[in-house]
Amino acid sequence: MRFTKSGMAALVAGGLLLGMPLAANAASCGNTSAGFENWVQEFKREAQGQGVSPSTLDRAFADVHYNQPTIRADRGQKSFKLSFEEFMKKRGGQTIINRGKSMKQANAALFAKIEKRFGVPPGPIIAIWGMETGFGSYMGDQHTLSAVSTLAYDCRRSAFFTEQLYAALKLVGEGYLSPSARGAAHGEIGQTQFMPKNVVLYGVDEDGNGRVDLVGSRADALASTANFLRGHGWQPGAGYQPGESNFSAIAGWNDAKVYQQAIAYIGQQIDGK
Repeated sequence: MRFTKSGMAALVAGGLLLGMPLAANAASCGNTSAGFENWVQEFKREAQGQGVSPSTLDRAFADVHYNQPTIRADRGQKSFKLSFEEFMKKRGGQTIINRGKSMKQANAALFAKIEKRFGVPPGPIIAIWGMETGFGSYMGDQHTLSAVSTLAYDCRRSAFFTEQLYAALKLVGEGYLSPSARGAAHGEIGQTQFMPKNVVLYGVDEDGNGRVDLVGSRADALASTANFLRGHGWQPGAGYQPGESNFSAIAGWNDAKVYQQAIAYIGQQIDGK
C-alpha cells in the first residue's frame, strides 16, 4: 500500500476521513453470508448518496465477497483470553524478544531517528512489529476490501467497520488503495498492521521517497507506528509499563489487556530497562 505524502495531507485536510458522514438509514447487518449480496447493493446505493462515485464503487466492489476466513478470525480471538504467561508462550514472546534485540541493533540508526522525531523508544515499536507480522515476514493474504466489507456487514462491530469501509472507498477513489490489495483478516495492512483510516491519519514517509508504503518500507512502517503511539498520548521520556503514563498509548493499539501487557514486557526486555 502506497500513499503519496501530499495526497495523504490532502485527504486529511479535506476532511475525507475525518468526520465522514454515514447514512442515516444504514444497510441492514447480518451474521451469516445469506444477506451479504443484498447488503452490498444496499450499501452501494447509500455510499453513492454520500458522494462516492459509481465508478469508484464498481471498482472497489468488483471482487468483493463474503470472507469466511475473516469471520473465523473475528470469532476465534481466543488468545486474548489467555493468561499473560499463556499468551506469551502462544505468541512466541521470547522469540520476539530475542530477534527483536537483533533487529534493534541492526537498525540502530533508524530507531534513533524515530525516537528523536517521535519520542518513542525502539522497544514497544519492535514488540508490535514482531507480534503483528513476525517483523514483516507475513502480512496476510486476505482480500482487503472483502475483509472490511464483511465486517461492515457483520452485526458484531458494524459501525466501526462501516467507517473503515468508507475510508477505504475514499482511498480507492483517490487512487491510493488498489481494489486488489491484500492484507490481514480484519483489513489491516502493512508490517505493523494499520487499518485504512489509520494509514492516512498516522502514515509517515520516513524514507523520504515521497510516498508512504507500510508494506515495502521498513522505515515508513516503523515510523508510522511511532506516530500512532504519539497520536494516542505518548509522552517522550515517560514509562510505558502498566500504571505508567505511556501504557495507555499501547492500549490505543489493541484493547486486549494481555496484548498490552505483552507489548510492554517485550519492549522493556528489548530496551533493557
